[in-house]
Amino acid sequence: MPRVPSDDEGVASIRVSLARSGGTRRPCVRLPDDDELAGRVESGSCESLALDAGDVVRVVIDREEYHAPVTEDGRGRLVRAAFDNRRLAREPGEGTNRLVAWLDANGREPGESVVLDVVVPGELYGLRIPGERTVYEVTRGPRSSLADIARDLDG
Repeated sequence: MPRVPSDDEGVASIRVSLARSGGTRRPCVRLPDDDELAGRVESGSCESLALDAGDVVRVVIDREEYHAPVTEDGRGRLVRAAFDNRRLAREPGEGTNRLVAWLDANGREPGESVVLDVVVPGELYGLRIPGERTVYEVTRGPRSSLADIARDLDG
């Protein structure tokens, strides 16, 4: 498994805002639209996050890999939660929300920011506190065609 540091030239680092969405008091990560992406890229290059509402992607937080559903509200795309496995990410309400626990442990509040690292677009992303450095273990998920078949079988 290749290891890639967050400051590698192949990793795009994007400053993203923490927000509250809907009736919840929990913080979530607001993802920039592709139009506003260029102004937020701190290192590397990225023209698109390759994320759509309804996607479930792998997200590394404190060197642990989780699964995060991408949602949407009237203002754009959000990541509200990260769970231990893909099933929990598809069935909200079960399992521990690792994203909220990490934000709480680091004292991060809505209005502040974190860094989203695009490690493998459409597959693997990382979240970290600005100024911190981490190393990602890059594993490839199933090809999208296999993932689509599995999703179709799950209903």
